Amino acid sequence: MAVSLSKGQTISLEKSGGGIGRLHLGLGWDPVPKKKGLLGGLFGGLFGGGSDSIDLDASCIVCDEAKNVLDVVWFQSLISKDTAIVHSGDNLTGEGDGDDESIKVDTTSLTADACHLIFLVSSFTGQTFDEVDNAFCRVLDDAGGEELCRYTLAEKGHHTGVVMGVLSRSGGGWSFKAIGAPANGRTAEDMSAAAIGHL
Repeated sequence: MAVSLSKGQTISLEKSGGGIGRLHLGLGWDPVPKKKGLLGGLFGGLFGGGSDSIDLDASCIVCDEAKNVLDVVWFQSLISKDTAIVHSGDNLTGEGDGDDESIKVDTTSLTADACHLIFLVSSFTGQTFDEVDNAFCRVLDDAGGEELCRYTLAEKGHHTGVVMGVLSRSGGGWSFKAIGAPANGRTAEDMSAAAIGHL
């Protein structure tokens, strides 16, 4: 059974018999339902309130032990330089159940100096998290599909991004820490300084 993480909590991703080689990081969100009814229908179309979609982007910043950025994986660069990290591609609406975007990590193929993988969600179009419901980040064992842990973001606000969590080398294996910190920026590069501050 998956562990439900609280903000700031860390979990080891080791399993009995050894570590996990391939991980699946799933990120999801829903648009806040728009007000319905006669006035909502009339004025929603006029003032942009009628759209039940939210365009967020999942990204991954790869850092070394000294917190230097080695690589950034996002919708305009879907595969890391070492090919160990693969992004699923851009989801423009946030509609539907399950993961809206995912990032797969083969920890056995990561470059040796990659120590921290920071996972972010940001709005390229400038929508704020007041317009977002049910944002979450979950970590799965990619080989068997077992969900290991999940962090659900409760806070809303006028920020355009959130540092969701960090996957870090921990001894011979990996651990995941739930961050859930608001940040502002349209891309991972815009948010990199704020993200690195959580390492």
